[in-house]
Amino acid sequence: MAGTPSHRMSPTAGVPDQDVGPTITAALDDGPLRGKRIEAPVVEGRPPSTLDVPADDGSICRYCLAEWSQSGPSAAYTFLYRV
Repeated sequence: MAGTPSHRMSPTAGVPDQDVGPTITAALDDGPLRGKRIEAPVVEGRPPSTLDVPADDGSICRYCLAEWSQSGPSAAYTFLYRV
């Protein structure tokens, strides 16, 4: 299947003038990007289950929802691994 699966989203930070629809603030709780907050597109009315986030060293860090049931304009994510 071509493209990015809908459950794996790249954050929209640094993408100027792109209309991505509703977003949430993803709070990265641990791992290499601990404490960072990014905007991520909402998928089917909820936060995406995983995020692929670029790190300063050029690698990609995969984060997942810390808890499946979250509400409000932000969601907590926990580090899984480098992609």
